[in-house]
Amino acid sequence: MPAIDDTATSAGAPPRRLIVAITGASGALYGVRLLQALRERADVQTHLLLSEAGVLNLHQELGMNRREAEALADVAHNIRDIGASIASGSFQSDGMIIAPCSMKTLAAIAHGLSDNLISRAADVVLKERRRLVLMVRETPFNLAHLRNMTAVTEMGGIVFPPLPAFYHRPQNIEEMVDHTLGRVLDLYGIAHELAPRWQGMKS
Repeated sequence: MPAIDDTATSAGAPPRRLIVAITGASGALYGVRLLQALRERADVQTHLLLSEAGVLNLHQELGMNRREAEALADVAHNIRDIGASIASGSFQSDGMIIAPCSMKTLAAIAHGLSDNLISRAADVVLKERRRLVLMVRETPFNLAHLRNMTAVTEMGGIVFPPLPAFYHRPQNIEEMVDHTLGRVLDLYGIAHELAPRWQGMKS
């Protein structure tokens, strides 16, 4: 996929950059819906990473292939390309969202393995003190999972299991997914209309 001009947007300001990764945990819809929402914003440039297991889940859960998912992003990277732009701290970004994040990817980040471009990009985001959000998907958690989540949290990352809320009375799966992703985008200060804001308890 050709890279877009990242020097200016239609408003004349450089676009915000956000790295998005889809890994092999269940919940590929979170990553896809996130890309769809960000695609509507001209001021946000997305850089996508797909693990091999993530591609399998896209097909299993959504009937999508790699090309269809990559078409939702501004730039797509091969996870084996350790020399990619996002592997360097000089690459300016607002951070990274892994949606969903498998326990394997969580472990690689927690232990600083940088064994592919997903864990390397996450390592860069942490070392540069940028925002890393991991939408971890597993249940129940074992002790290794919990310790890895603690390690990432101590490094400055945010562990964000995509747990649905019900106080806004969602009518379908899409509304539950959008509500969760709205909370994620709030962490980056990205405006959205994915879900209504809490207005207080009704009397």
